[in-house]
Amino acid sequence: MWGEIMKVAVLQIEGTNCEEESYAAFKHFNQDVEYVHLNLVKRGKKRLEDYDILFIPGGFSAGDYVRAGSIFAARLKAIAWKELKKFVEDENKRIIGVCNGFQILIELGLLPGVDGISEVPEAALMVNDSNRFECRWVYLRKERDTSFSKEVPELIALPVAHAEGKFFTTSKILEEIEENRQVVFRYVSPSGGKAEYPWNPNGSLNDIAALVNSYGNVMGIMPHPERAFHWYQHPDWTRKKREVGDGYYIFKSLLHHK
Repeated sequence: MWGEIMKVAVLQIEGTNCEEESYAAFKHFNQDVEYVHLNLVKRGKKRLEDYDILFIPGGFSAGDYVRAGSIFAARLKAIAWKELKKFVEDENKRIIGVCNGFQILIELGLLPGVDGISEVPEAALMVNDSNRFECRWVYLRKERDTSFSKEVPELIALPVAHAEGKFFTTSKILEEIEENRQVVFRYVSPSGGKAEYPWNPNGSLNDIAALVNSYGNVMGIMPHPERAFHWYQHPDWTRKKREVGDGYYIFKSLLHHK
């Protein structure tokens, strides 16, 4: 199945963004991708079960009122909670949430997912320690191979753009996340060492930039791989020779590894 053509849904509501870049990334690999607004799911015109991959993009869904991602998550939960849980429990399905999408997965209780799906959020993506919107390039170190990271080099650079990106949870859940090896990427310095601000742009616990659930088929990531898909999107493109952007490898991993 994996390595063949996947049916991909890029989920939308008002305020999401980077859908076009995400759509183009999947199209680059000749995938069967389409935009799917939650209203179409609500009306029964689209069904989550018909897709292999759900991609939840970044942005400011519903204006990030209440808190980032909460309204998108509440609407999705009200519309298709049973279908979503069934989707996650299918080992052949994948969900990836980027930036606001990561916030939505946290709000849904799909991440951190140390014991599967939670009915209530078990973590939060809080206001950045800097107390301001952070828009900058950061470095990430790959912590393990997963179906989202197998093709990714050990050290990559991706852009962030968020005001609420500080991963925070209880000490018990954080310990379980580390024991389960659910951390996929951590913020690091340009040399690959410990990340202090601004290399950890938000103050995330344990420098967590991306993690998967215990099933290994749901990933949330704060930096934007779709904004670094091509080599010329990197700020050092005139100095460093690349064939593709670093975000390319995340999409390639997702589409080629079960």
